[in-house]
Amino acid sequence: MRTLLVRAAAVAALIVLALIALSIGTYQLELAQVLSALTGGGEDPARKLVLEWRLPRVLFAVLGGIALGVSGAIFQSLTRNPLGSPDVIGFDAGSYSGALVVMLVLGGTAYGAVATGAVLGGAVTALVVYLLAYRRGVQGFRFIIVGIGVSAFLVGINNYLLISTGEQQARAAVAWGFGSLSALGLEQLLPFSLVLLILFPLIAVSRGDFAQLELGDDTAKALGVRVERSRLTMTLLGVGLTALVTAAAGPIAFIALVAPQLARRLMRSPGLDMTSAGILGALLLLLADVVGQRIQVTVGLVTVVLGGGYFAWLLIREGLRR
Repeated sequence: MRTLLVRAAAVAALIVLALIALSIGTYQLELAQVLSALTGGGEDPARKLVLEWRLPRVLFAVLGGIALGVSGAIFQSLTRNPLGSPDVIGFDAGSYSGALVVMLVLGGTAYGAVATGAVLGGAVTALVVYLLAYRRGVQGFRFIIVGIGVSAFLVGINNYLLISTGEQQARAAVAWGFGSLSALGLEQLLPFSLVLLILFPLIAVSRGDFAQLELGDDTAKALGVRVERSRLTMTLLGVGLTALVTAAAGPIAFIALVAPQLARRLMRSPGLDMTSAGILGALLLLLADVVGQRIQVTVGLVTVVLGGGYFAWLLIREGLRR
């Protein structure tokens, strides 16, 4: 009952926040104008502003937040550690590297090309981290430490790519690297949504074996689960979610780190709940975008400021616990 009530409250807050996001901007709209535009009425300028310009951005924030929240829940469950999120482990950096190679080395600027590069970069990074961390199985703490090391290496590669290219290209890549939803529209939203419609059912199908892994490797094996295959499958699916968001909006840090833990504390559940993590991820990302619009900074900078403090608190808490 508590879980249902918290989810309902989060969805209600998300709807209210979405209406606020649709009303704010350079040209402010009244709530009545937003509701009228959404129902097919109202004046043409307001309807165009809401449906063609602002609604895709809001939907990106909601869907991207769901993807990051679910991805964070996957990796924190895999590593059995609250620090095990794709941005900490380095998969965000791998997706960024893949996108930079496409933009700066291959000269590709189309969304499909950048998305492909980001997904491949994230997948290759995940496989490298997985293989380096594998010692008769994968332990969560070693997985995180290896991921942090690979991430540091990739940051150096990314910086080299930025300083070795033309000034105009580097500026565009750096601006994209801050993480922003402002340039996204229906052209990017449709393929983004279609890929999510493929990934989410695959995660749902794999969720049964993955739930057994949360009981421990020995128990999962006794129940007939192929542990390493299931773990690698969920790793790649989680990376796919993160890379998809990175390809669309650039690296957006800390949503995947914060959302699952916030969901766990609000629901008071013993394990990680992907559905609740997705809902709270959507709420956090949309809130960060609204705050960013009000203070005129990118959503990526807002999540770094808000999430950085939470990350520091987690590090201190884990250190004291150990």
